[in-house]
Amino acid sequence: MWFPGLIIIFAIAWYLAYREAGANAWIALVAGSMAAITFGASLPWHLSIPLWLAAAALVLLLGVPKIRQQLLAKKLLALFHKAVPAMSDTEREALEAGSIWWDAELFSGRPNWDKLLNTPRPQLSEQEQAFLDGPVETLCTMLDDWKITHEDQDLPPEVWNFIREKRFFGLVIPEEYGGLEFSAQAHSAVVMKISSRSIVAAVTVMVPNSLGPGKLLLHYGTQAQRDYYLPRLARGEEIPCFALTGPDAGSDAGALPDTGIVTHGEWEGKTVLGVRLNWEKRYITLGPVATIIGLAFHMYDPEHLLGDKENLGITLALIPGDTPGVTIGARHIPLDIPFQNGPNWGKDVFIPMSQLIGEQEFIGKGWRMLMESLAEGRSISLPALAVGAAKVSSRYTGAYAAIRQQFNMPIGRFEGVEEALARIAGLTYQMDATRKLTLCALDTGEMPSVVSAIVKYHLTERYRQAINDAMDIQAGSGISLGPANLIGRAYQALPIAVTVEGANILTRNMIIFGQGAMRCHPWIIREFSAARNQDSTQAVIDFDHAIFGHIGFFLGNAARSLFLGITRGRLSRSPVTGPARRYYQRLNWMSSAFALAADITMMTLGAALKRKERLSARLGDVLSEMYLTSAVLKQFEDDGCREEDLPLLHWACAHSFHRMQESLRLLARNLPFRPAGWALRLLLFPSGLPYAPPDDRISHKVAQLLLHPCGSRDRLTQGIFLTDDERFRQGVIEQAFFQAAVTAPIEKTLRNAHHAGLITAEGRIEQAREALEKGLISEEELDDIKKMHLLRRQVITVDSFEDYGKQYLLQPETKISNHVA
Repeated sequence: MWFPGLIIIFAIAWYLAYREAGANAWIALVAGSMAAITFGASLPWHLSIPLWLAAAALVLLLGVPKIRQQLLAKKLLALFHKAVPAMSDTEREALEAGSIWWDAELFSGRPNWDKLLNTPRPQLSEQEQAFLDGPVETLCTMLDDWKITHEDQDLPPEVWNFIREKRFFGLVIPEEYGGLEFSAQAHSAVVMKISSRSIVAAVTVMVPNSLGPGKLLLHYGTQAQRDYYLPRLARGEEIPCFALTGPDAGSDAGALPDTGIVTHGEWEGKTVLGVRLNWEKRYITLGPVATIIGLAFHMYDPEHLLGDKENLGITLALIPGDTPGVTIGARHIPLDIPFQNGPNWGKDVFIPMSQLIGEQEFIGKGWRMLMESLAEGRSISLPALAVGAAKVSSRYTGAYAAIRQQFNMPIGRFEGVEEALARIAGLTYQMDATRKLTLCALDTGEMPSVVSAIVKYHLTERYRQAINDAMDIQAGSGISLGPANLIGRAYQALPIAVTVEGANILTRNMIIFGQGAMRCHPWIIREFSAARNQDSTQAVIDFDHAIFGHIGFFLGNAARSLFLGITRGRLSRSPVTGPARRYYQRLNWMSSAFALAADITMMTLGAALKRKERLSARLGDVLSEMYLTSAVLKQFEDDGCREEDLPLLHWACAHSFHRMQESLRLLARNLPFRPAGWALRLLLFPSGLPYAPPDDRISHKVAQLLLHPCGSRDRLTQGIFLTDDERFRQGVIEQAFFQAAVTAPIEKTLRNAHHAGLITAEGRIEQAREALEKGLISEEELDDIKKMHLLRRQVITVDSFEDYGKQYLLQPETKISNHVA
């Protein structure tokens, strides 16, 4: 009788934990269990009375808040104060900046899929589409990237003028100020298309529309500041830059050495209250041509001209470039991608209070202002550039693999090349889906700070993988720079994207999970808020609510993770039927597993987790892969669940689930408290490790999408510069690619005939002529082979330069040692 009863009690307890039941449900379970044990097992009084007393004590502790708060919550709060890491003002401001969105659902252990699927589909307005089809298309045809990068090291004057005239610098500025007032979707689409032609032009356009004075003025500027500056920025009369990174501190706000002292000074012939600035900055994009400099600095008021406080905190200002004391340094050349970039500094530069962004109201709030604006910039600009490079790799490296031949067949048929092509296509599908989903969040008013870090890191890292694979496939044609090379500059520019707006190592190891745990976890931020409360009585009450909510959350995820691990998610809810159904169920499992892993890691390490960057990075990787997989599922639904796109869906999901599994496995293996690691491994994967990388069959199907004309290829590469005009390298490749599809069956006929001994010629043209003579192919098919031969030669021919580098050629009488010296 005992064993079945205990099983029933355990099953009910598991169900209550799974459902995150409240205290009343647990009290009822305790009371019911005691009654069943007492009467069902006929316990003697000397055993039943102590059990009832223990149960009564437990019920009082759980069910009476005042008792619980005094006996438990108060002591736990004291322990919490000792265990949690100290938080600086800048860290707190960074955590509070922006908003949480789908990332919080993934952190919950029970994602609400309706919230994801009900997010509006990405789309452009008629005005935005017309701008892409008109001015952006025209700009792309004007750009000669080889001339820009190799000869002029700048955009030509006519391009600068066109960008100003068509208001490319005013993409995000409202129409009332003369801007275009485009959505985040359109902003991203513009940058992505331009980047597929010229990264220099794309960076020039994207910086004023992301983290810069325009964005900051829109959110925080006074009406007078917006009225004056925004029309000038929209028309390109003012070229903005934002000076944040310094030689010693990088972008670490807590260590900014740049200062502003509140004082009186001269401005436009009058003595006014203002700030005297001293700063030194470098790596400032558009800095060499900027007419207005946005600056972040520490502001001090030693004479107490504004009040009692001396250290006023990080503040932002707008400084005209011609202000006395401002110096614009010589240009940097970032990896031979010559967008305008360079240092600037100021010595005893005086500005009035009217030049502070938001004036006195926003003194000391600069770091939060930057974090919220950075969330938007990270979510739009760099992802657009990364996806543009991946789409170029997909379309043109795929085409190259279909055109280029070795051993009388396209190199795309070799399994090694096929594997790399599948990776390019699968990652591009993931990247574009993630870009679109994130832009949907921005266009609905979200400022997702954690998501922005995810997309910045993972999209630039996938850009790295895609462009490296493209280089491996194109080989000599990839490394030979010149007008005919469509991937060389994107390869060179990769480290820039990885480095700027938060270096990727820092973003992965410290920001994604470090910020995500605080912002997205349903209880931790409440625990921190309670701990910071100066009212000790209210602090205990708030902490009691938060800590016991957290305990219920933990138990719920432990129960769900174990159950979903045993069933591998099969009995969990999916919002859809069809081929994507199992992926939603698996994400339910991974969400619970991740939330449980995060809690166990934080509980066992406490403040030490801040220093365990590799553990934090692995948790961040799981959260990120869940977000990317959600985006893929959303895009598949938005595209109408096309069967043609199923290989991309299967490849992307298999890739991400395997990465989630490996991150969780390595996390459990490396937890310093080994019993916690063993328990975590059992709870997360009770039925073993189910996920493997994409298999060869899926990779073959994905690669084929890039090797033949099809709708999936067109959807995958939509949004970059496309043309069949032979004046452009893209046009030559497109013509050759489609001709390759025409001649593929003819070439197969020739190969088979040659293998069978029906024809003996060796060259393709000679084989075709012999086949025509023997009636194996038609005259028209011979013409197709000749046309393909010419187009193939055009595609595989790389640029060469007769005069390039003659000054470095060794003359017969010149010794090597002279050049070494």
